[in-house]
Amino acid sequence: MDAQDSAPAQAPDALFGAADIRELAAVLGVRPTKQKGQNFVIDANTVRRIVRTAEVRPDDVVVEVGPGLGSLTLALLEAADRVTAVEIDDVLAAALPATIEARMPARADRFALVHSDAMLVTELPGPAPTALVANLPYNVAVPVLLTMLERFPSIERTLVMVQAEVADRLAAKPGNKVYGVPSVKAAWYADVKRAGSIGRNVFWPAPNVDSGLVSLVRRAEPVKTTATRREVFAVVDAAFAQRRKTLRAALAGWAGSPAGAESALVAAGISPQARGEGLTVEEFARIAENKPVAERAAL
Repeated sequence: MDAQDSAPAQAPDALFGAADIRELAAVLGVRPTKQKGQNFVIDANTVRRIVRTAEVRPDDVVVEVGPGLGSLTLALLEAADRVTAVEIDDVLAAALPATIEARMPARADRFALVHSDAMLVTELPGPAPTALVANLPYNVAVPVLLTMLERFPSIERTLVMVQAEVADRLAAKPGNKVYGVPSVKAAWYADVKRAGSIGRNVFWPAPNVDSGLVSLVRRAEPVKTTATRREVFAVVDAAFAQRRKTLRAALAGWAGSPAGAESALVAAGISPQARGEGLTVEEFARIAENKPVAERAAL
């Protein structure tokens, strides 16, 4: 018997390859739909790269939104202590626990499924999540991300795969031409940066756009302000609703009048002629603090 014959047999890789994904989809009668923004990852190296980039640790409790057929879920279970997946699709949600049991039986008791719309989830089973890692559907990526960060303050680290254009917007800094509402609201919660690019050929079906990874590390200290998150976000929404206008004009409705907007801006130490794309989240918070009293009471 030669050395090759005496070596222990290698266990098959628990992660999905392209053929595995298509086979499972055929069994379930699943076809990815544009309506749901579904693009399944079919490359094991890509999901392992996502897990590495997310710096998932053995003690992490990871929440995943939109697990689909389970490509990334399996890779997360290899690395984390626990994984909770939130899936809205009836067929995919029903199939996922059996997939985990079949391909990674030793970790099946570390997996939980929440069959729901992520926008409606207010609590998760088991220990509080410490990380969010997800391939987010393109059509709901930003609202889902911001909602999860708001509702689950225990999430310290986030890595999401989104459309490249969305990734650029989330990670943009003041002064960048794509800096806007998603950039400021994400910065309220976390330090945000681009963490890589993902090509189209690792998805089924291949999307018409490239994808990007975005890393969000929750702020050690919240934004220092006496304004509430809702009050600050109201300023942000107003400032970018009319991007080309000066803040004096753009915030007139928010403040009750152009003069009220100018008063709030001057009190916050910001030029009334400035535009929203030049301001940090801290500056938006200062404006919110100085909203005319009658208008602020309405929020």
